[in-house]
This record gives sequence, C-alpha cells and structure tokens, in this order.
Amino acid sequence: MVTTAPLSETRTLLKNISWQTFKAMLTDMGNERNSLLAYDNGIVEIMTPLMPHENSNRLIEGLILVLCEEFGLEVKTTGSLTLTRDDLEKGGEPNSSYYIQNELLVRDKENIDLDQDPPPDLVLEVDYSRPKIDKLSLYAAMGIPEFWRYNGTVLRIYTLVENQYSEVELSPIFAPVLVRAIPRFIQESEKMGQLAAKSAFRTWVREQISEA
Repeated sequence: MVTTAPLSETRTLLKNISWQTFKAMLTDMGNERNSLLAYDNGIVEIMTPLMPHENSNRLIEGLILVLCEEFGLEVKTTGSLTLTRDDLEKGGEPNSSYYIQNELLVRDKENIDLDQDPPPDLVLEVDYSRPKIDKLSLYAAMGIPEFWRYNGTVLRIYTLVENQYSEVELSPIFAPVLVRAIPRFIQESEKMGQLAAKSAFRTWVREQISEA
C-alpha cells in the first residue's frame, strides 16, 4: 500500500507581474484572507496554509513566547506582517514575525513601515513544500537579522552575515538554548497535548539556561 503525506499547503505562481500590480493585489485582497503573498523579480507566490501547516506555525509561536519569557525579553508578535520595500521591489508575508531586540521601537505602533521602521528581528516560515521564491534571498535583502525555517521535520536557523544568511546551530537571540530541538516538542504535543508539551519545553529551557 502506498501512503501519501497529508497536504499541508498549496502554492500558486504568477509570472511577469509588475511591482505596481503586486501592490494593487495586496490592497484589493485586503487583510481578511488566509493566503500569504511574496514577490520578487516579477514573480508572485500565493501560499495557502492548511491545517498541518498552521498547527506547526501556532505551536512554534507558543514556544518562542516561552523562550522570551524565560529570557526576560519583551516581544511584539506581528504575525504574517506584510513586509514591502519599494526601493527593492520585494515583498513577503512570513508565517510569523517578531520584534524582540527592537520591540521598544515599535511597541506602540499600529502600522509598521519598513521605509521608517526596522524590520522584524525574527521571521518564521513553515515550508512543507518547496517555496517558489527564494525566501533566504528575499528576507536577507530586507535586512531581517534572523530567519527560522521549519519543514515539518527539521527547524533550521539562519542569521544575517554581510547581507547573506548563514545556517547556525544556536539562535543569537536565545543562546545557549538549542532551539533546533523544537521539533521534538512539536512531535510530543501529538502524544501528550499542546499545553503539556509547552510545559515540558519550559522545563527543558530552564535546564538549558541553568547548565550554561
């Protein structure tokens, strides 16, 4: 018997789209939508997350908030914030984004404009299928310091070095905790429940910090 993995997301690609048309699409589609858009070099990718994708995104966000609490870091969660740079003609909507080091600079802002405000300190992409747009290049161009990518099995951590991402073992924000172990707690949540896994993760984080 051949088994197939459940569909976690769908991706649609549009080519030969101008930057002005992409900006108009964002306006016309509005914020009340399930799909996430990205734009680079005349290509628009429309990604629609399904339940496995969104479940992973929510679980990881909960664990990121635990990390911030245990490290005593303030955080502003900005979700799938639309990130656009007119000067670069690039745009993206990550699954989740966070202001941590620069939280104070945007704490009271209802709208964030990358022409005036810093980009998020951390963005997360859940990619069960291969993206049609190179997100490493996209977010590096926008100057986002840290990028996490989860493919349903492995969590990879990238940090920005000389305008390019390098994969690292430790997140600069949350060192010395080995956050690449997060998938283990995602898997455990399927057995013990999400809140129990979150509690186990908190205990593990405290042990990691105390042993450093």
